[in-house]
Amino acid sequence: MYSYTYSQKTGGILLNSTPTGFSKEPRPVYAAELDLLGFDKFWEYDKQNDIPYMWAEANAYWYRGVCVAKLKGGNLFNAPEIIIPVNDNGESILPEPNGKALQVVDVNAMVESNREMLDIIEQSTVKKIISVYTKYKDKLDLFHVAFSGGKDSAVLLDLVKKALPLGSFVVVFGDTGMEFPDTYDVIDKTRQMCEADGIPFYIAKSSLEPQESWVLFGPPSRALRWCCGVHKSAPQTLKLRAVTGKNDYTGLAFVGVRSEESAKRAEYDYENYSKKQRGQYSHNSILEWTSAEVWLYLYANNIMINEAYKKGNARAGCLFCPMSVKKADFVKQQIYPREIKTYLDIIKKSNGRDFGGNSYLADGGWVSRRSGRDLIDNVMNCSETLKDGMLTIKVTSPRSDWREWIKTLGNFEDIPFTIEQQSNNYLVKLPESYINKNPTFRKLFKQVFRKSAYCVKCGVCESNCNSGRITFDNELKITNCEHCLKCHDIVDGCLAYNSLRIPTEEKAMSINCFDSVLPKNDWFNRFFNEKNDFWNDHGLGPNQLKTFKRFLKDAGLTEKNNYTALAEQIAALGWETNTAWGILLINLATDNPQIRWYISNLEIGMNYPRETVISMLLESNSSNNVVKFVYSAFGKLMELPLGATLRFGYVTNEGNIARTKCSISDLRVILYGLFKFAEKCNNYKEFTLASLISNGIDRDGISPTRIFGLDREDVTPMLLGLSTKYPEFITVSFTHDLEKITLADYKTSADVIELFSEDSGNEQ
Repeated sequence: MYSYTYSQKTGGILLNSTPTGFSKEPRPVYAAELDLLGFDKFWEYDKQNDIPYMWAEANAYWYRGVCVAKLKGGNLFNAPEIIIPVNDNGESILPEPNGKALQVVDVNAMVESNREMLDIIEQSTVKKIISVYTKYKDKLDLFHVAFSGGKDSAVLLDLVKKALPLGSFVVVFGDTGMEFPDTYDVIDKTRQMCEADGIPFYIAKSSLEPQESWVLFGPPSRALRWCCGVHKSAPQTLKLRAVTGKNDYTGLAFVGVRSEESAKRAEYDYENYSKKQRGQYSHNSILEWTSAEVWLYLYANNIMINEAYKKGNARAGCLFCPMSVKKADFVKQQIYPREIKTYLDIIKKSNGRDFGGNSYLADGGWVSRRSGRDLIDNVMNCSETLKDGMLTIKVTSPRSDWREWIKTLGNFEDIPFTIEQQSNNYLVKLPESYINKNPTFRKLFKQVFRKSAYCVKCGVCESNCNSGRITFDNELKITNCEHCLKCHDIVDGCLAYNSLRIPTEEKAMSINCFDSVLPKNDWFNRFFNEKNDFWNDHGLGPNQLKTFKRFLKDAGLTEKNNYTALAEQIAALGWETNTAWGILLINLATDNPQIRWYISNLEIGMNYPRETVISMLLESNSSNNVVKFVYSAFGKLMELPLGATLRFGYVTNEGNIARTKCSISDLRVILYGLFKFAEKCNNYKEFTLASLISNGIDRDGISPTRIFGLDREDVTPMLLGLSTKYPEFITVSFTHDLEKITLADYKTSADVIELFSEDSGNEQ
């Protein structure tokens, strides 16, 4: 909530009364961390771990208001380099004069100096918790605190205990099985305290152990985060069903999410519905708190601190996570070598590509996996082909019975498919004419057999079914299915299939479309002013001309170097506007491999260090010469209106690249993206909002939600607005659990472009 400075007097944090614009997420630094990183070679300090010595902000270390060190580099196996800053005389800056021992933070004095501000923060947060409880207490089945053992959830639990009456909530720890060993100690002590206070404390855990699931699914990655559903969301849903005794319970979770943690979380609201878990409410009670306030509250209220933080971990989440950064991996590898080795061994054994040495692990290549292509001994158990008017699905060694899964489609006896049994394998055939009449059905039909081939009883389908029709005792059983299709509302229909599938089409084209030469704003300005005359006296060098021609062609602005009708429309809209660049970005996402790679691989709100991007590019079979061009090109592209106006992304001061939610002021851009998406997906023009958000229609096209970084809350009012304004193009139905989006069969993306010629102004 508030900005802060460092106090020379206490060595601690001092809150200011001005609201914070941006927090660097300070955290206390203890002797254990200093020892692990090698600071004992530079400074003297007692080896106690009860009281911190200084504070860290990312890779910078602050002692009583002075930056005394920075870290650079490092990876899983190599410690980051310690850089000691120097003064104007070239002398190293020392925390204490003449190399004296470090002083500990005066925690008590720090707390007292912030007491008034802490009281205000606490009172305002408690009021929010009471308010949302009062609002829903007679409407919901359950309130629970989502407890993780980390600092944020510890503060949240303490606040909820102060705000709500005994017996009004329970505590649930989602045990992924991959928690820090220190976290389990916190869980045991917190459970004992809750039980002593009469607060029910539950542990939700998957039936699959992580060492088992990592083998069954392949190691998780940034693009294949099956682990969250399998080890967090699904077990918690199933546990709360057991607690309430209701399959269709509706509850509210108090969650310790804070906006300062990431750009994506900065867009969260205090209260939301179905954003974290479908059909459930969440309240992010400490959303506006900074880590400075969290740490001050912990010290002020004498709340137990997870020892993992004292050892140098900035977060206490999963032990080995693909979303982690290299310095954090090094710290965890040093502290918990035996536990980390378990996962390293699985990654090594599963890696079907020879990267040499430990580079695949050290450089983070494993976090970039996007399919099952590079998993050793991985074969497709479910393959799909469309040939000679027939969809043929081959299932090899199925893990579950298709006869159960097909019940989810309703009256399947009228579906003209055949099954040819071949020992333990079978072939499924369905006429293309049938699926052409039922485009949405095609996806669902495929998913039935993907589930049959790959189901590992992970519990996600079961948790999605809030009528309790799916059970996994000894085997899969679906009874009295209501055909809500929620068990299909999973990427590719099955997380195991999604993680293990082998792409049938490997694209040989290079993603390096621009080398080191990127288009410039003055080139576009001249192009739109001079039109076809631009080529007569363009003044560009050979490589510049080649690059610009490629960009214009892929953006749809030229065809055989001739100025197109779309270019005329873009010029009329104003080529520097976000509307114009929204249209161009949709075309580039369709036809330009490099832009498509950025969109497909870079998640909204995440900062990607250079080393991570290079590892991701290498995993995509790109050469060393390609990766440096594709990485550096991102920053140059962001100098165009693509970054400056549309806000596609940016480059941080540290050289990290990031994608952000785009700024779209005209809803017709979204409509254009929907039609381009549908046309790329075999012209299927009927889909659900869930499939639109997950980009789950056969992956041939890229959804405008993915292109522009839009979530469910962003796109729902946009779709409703479009259906109201342009009913001849799109109809939308959001009733009960039905989320149906239908595009007009007789309309095309070209027809949408004609809408921009109308004098209708921007759609807000």
